[in-house]
Amino acid sequence: MDSIEKSMIELRDITYSYDDHIALDQITFSINKGEALAFMGPNGSGKSTLLKIMNGLIFADRGVYKFDGEEITEKKMKDAIFSKSLHKRVGFIFQNSDAQLFNTTVFDEIAFGPRQMGMDEDTVKKRTDDCIEMLEIEPLKDRSPYHLSGGEKHKVAIAAVLALDPDILILDEPMIGLDPRAQRWLVDFLNRLNDAGKTIITSTHNLELVHEISDRAILFGEDHRILADASTNSILGDADRLVKANLVDEYYHVHHDNGHIHFHDHE
Repeated sequence: MDSIEKSMIELRDITYSYDDHIALDQITFSINKGEALAFMGPNGSGKSTLLKIMNGLIFADRGVYKFDGEEITEKKMKDAIFSKSLHKRVGFIFQNSDAQLFNTTVFDEIAFGPRQMGMDEDTVKKRTDDCIEMLEIEPLKDRSPYHLSGGEKHKVAIAAVLALDPDILILDEPMIGLDPRAQRWLVDFLNRLNDAGKTIITSTHNLELVHEISDRAILFGEDHRILADASTNSILGDADRLVKANLVDEYYHVHHDNGHIHFHDHE
């Protein structure tokens, strides 16, 4: 791994609590530009909380979060110019797409970010049209986001973030609610973005597909600490560690089949 000085993201001793409940406990790691990284762990282990911290939506009780060498603090995020700069470079896709879709048409939804950044209308239209074409949602552009299917909403939410051309795309449980065809589309799309140089950070419970969207994984335990930070395949191949993290039952085993990873009951 490159030195911390070369890291795009650095988190050191991050601790966060909701009232008296610890959500994250002394979390330390760094992420380099162009990585494809997955956060894995049971429900309630702190993954979604960590993603919000990385997007500047909430702030750690203790510890330091740096982006490109600059510390991200609540005071700095109250500055509109600084906040816009971070959110232009770090795109966040919520677990529930409805949480970020609020415009009357799909076109306006995708155009909203560039308009907020003060881009001229010609640039806004080009970026919006390019994203609509990239995600193959031309038939949806004049429709209301509220009336779309779950998979269509995911595409619109992704397009709305990509319209800002972020360096990093953070996705919270993007496979939830998608049928197998939509999941396959998303896997292929995230791989294309990563191949183009985007840093992809995904929180997911989908153990069947996680190795296809990440090279590295950070596994969180029920104690809200990091249980492992290693290659995705290494973590998936360690059944004991997956059991300890409460991601699989102890009677499950894992096998590799031509690049695919499957989880099965012991007979």
